[in-house]
Amino acid sequence: MTMTDLIANKRLRHLRGSDESLIDYQRRREIEAEERAERKRLEAAEQTLEQNVAGARIRAWEKVHALRMPVDPHHPILGQIAITTQLSLADVHEEQRLRLAFAHL
Repeated sequence: MTMTDLIANKRLRHLRGSDESLIDYQRRREIEAEERAERKRLEAAEQTLEQNVAGARIRAWEKVHALRMPVDPHHPILGQIAITTQLSLADVHEEQRLRLAFAHL
């Protein structure tokens, strides 16, 4: 085997190792993306679970949207929170009242 053959073989082995590393990296990225999508799906499902009380559903909504529920009882987003969490607007207002009372303790 000539020196050129040795260099070529070494280069091929190196490329194969890089390809495998790239494939491993790509697969890891795919798995991470799948895990993020599953977490997002579960967080969205928390908003409507019937066994969750209103506060838990609203906290799930806040987490999914990275927002806090407004304190203003006339804020227009409250209707959307009620729809998304499958609660009544009265339930949303009651959670606002509870939070306000808790904040003043």
